[in-house]
Order: sequence, then C-alpha cells, then structure tokens
Amino acid sequence: MPATKPRLNADDWIRAGLAALTSNGPQALKAEPLARALGTTKGSFYWHFQDVPDFHKRLLATWEDHAIDAITRKLSDDNDPVKRLYQLGDMAASPGLKADGDLAETAIRAWAYGNPLASEAVHRVDQKRMALLEDILRELDLTNPDFARIIYSSFVGMDALSATDATGNKNAMSTLMAAILALRDA
Repeated sequence: MPATKPRLNADDWIRAGLAALTSNGPQALKAEPLARALGTTKGSFYWHFQDVPDFHKRLLATWEDHAIDAITRKLSDDNDPVKRLYQLGDMAASPGLKADGDLAETAIRAWAYGNPLASEAVHRVDQKRMALLEDILRELDLTNPDFARIIYSSFVGMDALSATDATGNKNAMSTLMAAILALRDA
C-alpha cells in the first residue's frame, strides 16, 4: 500500500508562500503554483484560506509577528542598553538575520512597493522596530527621534549592500553606534 502524504496545514502553505515569494516574487503567491510546488491540489489551499487575498493577509501577519519576535528574541535580557544597541547593530550587519536567516524581509519589502497590504505590514514592522530603538536610546538619554530613524535606516539598508562583506557592514554599524553614543557625552 502506498504511503499517504501528510496533510498540509495553513503554516505549511505560508512557509511555501514565503519561499515562493523569496525565489519567484509576488506573482508566485497564487493557489496553483503553490499547490504544484507542494505536490498537492488547489483544494487543499482553499481548505485553509478563503481566497488568495486571505492567504496574502495571513502570510503577511505571520511575517509581521516573526519580524518583531526574531529581533526581540535575539536581544539579550541584559539591562545594559549599550549592549542591546550594539546587538541591534550586529543583527543589522548580518545578512538575512532580520527574520532568522531567511530572505523573506527583502522580498516582502520589494512586494510592498506595489501592494498596499504588504506596504501596511512593512510600515507596522518598521514602526514597532523604531519604537524598540527609541526605547533603548531613551534609556541612554538620547531622545532625538532622528537617531532611531538613522539607525533603523541603516538597519534596513544593510540588506541592499553586498552580503559578502559582513565584516565591513559590522564595522560600519559599530561605528554608527559609537558615533550616536558619543553624542550622549557631548
């Protein structure tokens, strides 16, 4: 008797969607190409999602939760805000570390340029991350909101730089953190 395939759940479809988005772009986020990639039927897709827009919404919600959790999990429980600030800089300088080593964030940011739903999800993630940065900076008596924006812009921009120069990226982020921390003593 042939072995039966394990049943797919919504998370399986979302993981497949993130992989498809990363490798093939947003046009791959449809029931048929995803079903083909998973070796199943579209019926399985529609068992878990009302329609493709519902799938997009749930995929983005999953990414959004993960994009915040991935960073907060990686920050130490250390009460030293300087250490946490440098940890954020290290994360920014490490390719793909924003979402546990995958490249979904870069793909979702690209998708957001032409998709309002993706754009809103990216905006919410950006706001939450900047609030986290502002909290750390406030602990350091650095209350100018432009500091958080500058650091976060560097955080996002590191993905656009060559992943082959992680050391250069790390040095640049470390220099930026040191420069901002020096303003505290000025």
